[in-house]
Amino acid sequence: MTDGDLTTQPRPWGHDEAARLMGSLAAMQHSLRGIVGKVRGSSESIVHSTAEISDGAMDLSSRTEQAAASLQESAAAMDEISATVKATSEQAREAAAIAERNAAQAESGGEIIGTMVETMHGIHASSSKIGDIIGVIDGIAFQTNILALNAAVEAARAGDAGRGFAVVASEVRALAQRSASAAREIKSLITTSVEQVDQGAKIVRRAGDTVGTIVSSAHEVSRLLAAIANGADEQASGVGQTSQAVQDLDGMTQQNAALVEQSAAAATSLKEQALRLAEEVARFRMPA
Repeated sequence: MTDGDLTTQPRPWGHDEAARLMGSLAAMQHSLRGIVGKVRGSSESIVHSTAEISDGAMDLSSRTEQAAASLQESAAAMDEISATVKATSEQAREAAAIAERNAAQAESGGEIIGTMVETMHGIHASSSKIGDIIGVIDGIAFQTNILALNAAVEAARAGDAGRGFAVVASEVRALAQRSASAAREIKSLITTSVEQVDQGAKIVRRAGDTVGTIVSSAHEVSRLLAAIANGADEQASGVGQTSQAVQDLDGMTQQNAALVEQSAAAATSLKEQALRLAEEVARFRMPA
């Protein structure tokens, strides 16, 4: 028994004190066999269980480390996304400001074009008045020409007495004809100028309409860019909150990883102790 051999059982002889002692030893050996058997079975079960716990803890530790690494990558990616969204918001606001400045410049150009249109209308009105005046001058020249013809006829009837008057009438007629010719040329030039002014006014009006469209489009672009910037700000806020949540989760995962490593180490130590217990129990030889 001292060597762990429980295969043989002591047998008492007789009924003396030594026999009773041998009987007690036999009973103790029987009890010890039961205890060793239970301990051996329990130790084998403990070894098996601790091996599973150790393997599971090691696997969990590996998975936790992988999860922590993935969370760190996710946190870095979220930071990049947050930076990108913020940059997009800033760029959208800058673009909106540029669009507003362009709209203001276009509005200023539209005001200038409006002034040009009004000026051309004034030129057209003045040209029309000048045309009317030229018409009056042309009528006066026509009447003067007729009067000069009548004066020339009367001078011819007067003979020598009307010769000087005939010369004057001829000069007046020539002057009236030149005045009429000049009036017609001026009227033609004014008509051409009025047509050109009208054409220019139409072009300027179309330019004004185009500028108005540009201004409207610029305001719409500015509004859309402002909406994009606001949306980007909201996205940046959401991404920031998500990034913080991922960072918090990463921190908790790191803590879990440390706890899992401690659990794995404890499980390994328990497994080693269970193996040593099994080795100690295996020293006892039991009957088949």
